[in-house]
This record gives sequence, structure tokens and C-alpha cells, in this order.
Amino acid sequence: MDAGLGKRETLRRLAALARSVDRLDGIVISHEHTDHIGGLAALLAAWRTTVYLTAETHAETLRFLPERHARRFERVEFIQAGHGFCIGDIEVAPFRIPHDAIDPLGFTFRAAGVKLALVTDLGYMPELVKQHLRDCDGLVLESNHDVEMLKVGPYPWHVKQRVMSRTGHLSNESVSAFLADPEGFDARPRYLVLAHLSENNNNPDVARICAEEALGRRPSELAFRGELQIASQHEPLAPIQL
Repeated sequence: MDAGLGKRETLRRLAALARSVDRLDGIVISHEHTDHIGGLAALLAAWRTTVYLTAETHAETLRFLPERHARRFERVEFIQAGHGFCIGDIEVAPFRIPHDAIDPLGFTFRAAGVKLALVTDLGYMPELVKQHLRDCDGLVLESNHDVEMLKVGPYPWHVKQRVMSRTGHLSNESVSAFLADPEGFDARPRYLVLAHLSENNNNPDVARICAEEALGRRPSELAFRGELQIASQHEPLAPIQL
């Protein structure tokens, strides 16, 4: 899912988990921003595999890549929101998310009776997204920034406005509102991972405290009984067994 890291860093993180990858069945791309496609050419050089992305994202990606890198797109499958597809025995369901990219997507993945959702880079939580996040065994969700930290942080004002907009990024506060709402979040995931934390405008402890406080406000009969984890920018989480 996405390819923001280059080959060397990807291999380093796999080695840190005592894992290796001989082949990839595919790389699924959510949108064309650099932190999601910056390492794609390097990964395609290492693992010649199929790239799954929308036609619009593909065209925009090719605009950013040097021609020698663009030639590595030997195998491309175009996808679109609302139309599921399979990679091996994994059923993938792409859905639209509100972000300032050309055609951004979130995804759920199903295999062997297990459902995983992964959604980052969205400015708010539409009802459609909430529906896709129901009945998940695992959920990876953006918790990008603390609003007050962002306001007083180092970013130029126009960037702050972008991040806080409805096509920007989810704040800790927005995530908390979702997690506390029994009609929005069903509390079913065995693992809830908060990801895509800003290094300048957030703090893992702050994100965790906000989420735990929100989960603590849920009715006891609809309590979250899974495990909350906070993803790091620099080190991989341990593998999660679903």
C-alpha cells in the first residue's frame, strides 16, 4: 500500500522485523503526493510488479517522474472508487476520500474472513468513509495534527489553512469525535492504529491521550476492547496478526 519509502529504507524496515520479500503481487497507490509515491520507481526496479491506481492518479504521477523512471511502469491496472478488485486472494475495495489530490482513495482489504481498512490523508470523515470502516478487524487511521500545535507551529499560514481544510488532514480532535461516536465508529477492530502523525504539529503521546479519552467516553456496552497503537514515522510497528 503506497510507496513513499525508497528501496533501501523499505529493506531496512523489513530487516528490523526479520522479514524479507522475494516478490510483490502488487502495489496499491492511494494518491500522487510525494510521500506516497516518492519511492515507487525504486520499488519497481527491485520488484517488477503491477501498480494499481486510478487513471487520473497515473497521469498525474507520470508528470512528476523523470522519463527513465516512468518507463518502469510496465504493468499498470487502472482502478476506480466503488469498483472492487482482487490481488491474489485479497479483495480490495477502493473508496473516495476528501483530499487535495487528483483522485484520492482509501481502501479496505478482505481475505480469509478478515477485513482491514487503511485510510489516511483526508480532511474530514464523510458518512461514506465511516460506512467503509465498519466491521473491520483492523483499522489504520490518520491522526495527523493537533490543531493548537499546528496554529502556533512553523508552517506558513497558507499551508496551515490547507492542512486544516476539508481536503487536508484529520486532526486529533476530528479522530476523537469519530472514535467517541457509537453511530460512527463501531469499536469492532481488534487493532486500531493511528498513523500519518505530523512530526511538527503532533506528538504520539498527545495523539494517544486524545484517542484514549474519546474511547473512554463511549457507552460501556459499546466499549472499544481492542488494542490502540501509534505508528511511528521512522520505525515499523511489529507485525499484527489478524
